[in-house]
Amino acid sequence: MVRMGDEKSYVADLPVKIELIKRFEDSLDPKHPERSGIPAKILGYGEIGTVLEIQKEEVKDFAFKRMPMFVSEFELRRYEAVYETYCDLLLQAGLKLPRYWGVGFVSSAGRPVFYIIQEKLDPLSIGHRAIHVLAKEEIAKLVRAVLGEFMKVWEFNQRNPDVQIAIDGQVSNWSIMGFDQQNPGLGDDIQLKYFDTSTPLYRIDGVEQLNTELFLRNSPPLLARLLGNLVLEDVVGHYYDLRGLVVDMIANFHKEGMSELVGELVEVANDFFSQEGKTLGVFPISQKEVDSFYRKDAAVWSVYLDLRKLDRFFRTKVLRKDYPYVLPPRVKRHWQFKKTV
Repeated sequence: MVRMGDEKSYVADLPVKIELIKRFEDSLDPKHPERSGIPAKILGYGEIGTVLEIQKEEVKDFAFKRMPMFVSEFELRRYEAVYETYCDLLLQAGLKLPRYWGVGFVSSAGRPVFYIIQEKLDPLSIGHRAIHVLAKEEIAKLVRAVLGEFMKVWEFNQRNPDVQIAIDGQVSNWSIMGFDQQNPGLGDDIQLKYFDTSTPLYRIDGVEQLNTELFLRNSPPLLARLLGNLVLEDVVGHYYDLRGLVVDMIANFHKEGMSELVGELVEVANDFFSQEGKTLGVFPISQKEVDSFYRKDAAVWSVYLDLRKLDRFFRTKVLRKDYPYVLPPRVKRHWQFKKTV
């Protein structure tokens, strides 16, 4: 059992009955979660899990991230330990996390599964929602605040060369504390909570602690074999590359239909790394590389989702087997860019 964040606690403080989670897992329809024996609403998608709201009054204040990719209970318990250490490291680095718990078990169908349970955050406070009601100047302040959180992590890494933490810092992974949509000003002291903790990437003495093959478990088997360790190294290494993460974060404003802000946010990032973030040694980025990254990333993930849907069809309709993953819908992509140099 994983401890809580912010207020450390143990098994006795799990706010949800484990029996309810087990019944939910046993009755889940991954293709149509809303039609499950205990219905669920999808709140979001991650690299290796799906965030669900279980439609039961007693758990209405919690979000559940379901992780079904383990092949053995030993592998599940290893992930559990890595997850707990990762959250502790993030707290040590100075990040704020929502209160969290974790529970792992083997389902009645024999599938090892892990659920991360977090206090439910105001959906309007999540970065990718908030930017649609914030003024342009406030969005720039938000991005600068996120970069400040990046800086906490990389300064921690500098102070602790034997331990290196990685995060996925997109604005959609941060909640603005005290955000009021009716009065969406951010003030000067922006407090953020980081909640995308389900990919617990950290290295000790250069050795990755997470079993990174988990990234491939939700891929079609043939594609997983083709990707192999070489591509895995690139995928995982991306999260340890501060400059690459900043490019990725800004590129996602294209996905949000806010391409007109990309150039200004590039300037915000470059200004940050020339001033308060100067010690991190990040050299300037350009709008051209942000645009290029987005085009490539959007194309790759579109093809990847199509292949996963094909794999689901083959497993369920041809092989008559179960398919444990909840797939995201196709993302509406925006491709209108200004010419950049």
